[in-house]
Amino acid sequence: MKIIVVGAGVIGVTTAWYLTANGHEVTVIERHDEVAQETSFGNAGGICPGFAGPWAAPGIPLKALGWMFQSQAPLKFRPQADLRQWIWLAQFLRNCTAGRFAANKTRMQRMAHYSKACLIALRDETGISYDQGTNGVLQIFASPSDIEAGARSAAVLKDLGIQHKLVSADEVRQIEPGLVTSSVALTGGLHLPTDEVGDCHLFCKALAPLATERGCQFLMGRSVSAIVPSDGRVSGVLTLQDGLIESDAVVVATGPQAPALLKPLGIGLPVYPVKGYSMTCEITEPDIAPQSSVMDEHSKVMITRLGNRLRAAGVAELAGFDRRIRPATLDHLRARVEALFPGAANYAGASFWHGFRPMTPDGVARIGRTGYGNLYLNTGHGSNGWTQACGAARVLADIIDDSTPEIEF
Repeated sequence: MKIIVVGAGVIGVTTAWYLTANGHEVTVIERHDEVAQETSFGNAGGICPGFAGPWAAPGIPLKALGWMFQSQAPLKFRPQADLRQWIWLAQFLRNCTAGRFAANKTRMQRMAHYSKACLIALRDETGISYDQGTNGVLQIFASPSDIEAGARSAAVLKDLGIQHKLVSADEVRQIEPGLVTSSVALTGGLHLPTDEVGDCHLFCKALAPLATERGCQFLMGRSVSAIVPSDGRVSGVLTLQDGLIESDAVVVATGPQAPALLKPLGIGLPVYPVKGYSMTCEITEPDIAPQSSVMDEHSKVMITRLGNRLRAAGVAELAGFDRRIRPATLDHLRARVEALFPGAANYAGASFWHGFRPMTPDGVARIGRTGYGNLYLNTGHGSNGWTQACGAARVLADIIDDSTPEIEF
């Protein structure tokens, strides 16, 4: 089949890879001149199946209420005159029950672990390199309440059969020696030794040429203005530059932009843009920099070693497509990382980035068929896009081929 994939972030590129591998004639259409220029560009770098789970969880509404009165908080709700924001928030709150959290986390865990297996297979097949590391992920605690939350997480991981270990503060410093000089008082941690790290942007830049060698076409710098309906199906897409491009099927992988593209077709997609920030700087003292990835539970900031660079990402702002940069947020991010790993990197020369996570209220991505016979979705992965990309793409390729996916999802 001739298949158009709209979007060349990590979800679009991996979808194109698996569809091309299955023998389809795939064209990826992307409005930017290069792949992975938005959500996939500057994320934390963690490939963390062990942490995959919905933000909507018991206790989060009360925490979020408290965060509203803090100048710097992991989650900030900035009310907008936007009905979509309020509808999404109401749906999010409805998913903060214990039952819905457990069901959604199980679904996300299943996809995340399958995706990691797919990524490893892809890496073995192609030899692709993207500053990857396989030394696990360490969640660190700085208060007794953090330890209690960690114990609850460990219980869930045990039920799911995921390798993990609750560790003391001394063990935390043994796993990550750079934390010995930290000014943050640590109380313990949770170690997931099989999780990985890698630069999502580099991965996409490496995989796209490999897909091209197999016959995939990338049309860059093209803006899709509409998907064209035709008798319960779609006939292709309209681009501002080339007009109508026809196809046998269309996959929408445009992340937070997907709802606007689908709305004219009568498809209401519960995906909302949640802004996050990241900082990248050169590691100057490798021995005291993170050896892999550290998730600071207190600030919800993830700090990752990517080759000779340090990447730190965090903060969640519910404010629509508000692209304003708040200097106080950047200062807070840099100060927290420097407090944890003093002297490890050139913090003064750090570069900053922000992007929009495509979040669903329940945390679960929307993958599969729509009401149109040949229109498919692969979007709504939120902060787990890099973790779930290969698995979600493989599952969707199976669905398009009328094959049974290898996992229940």
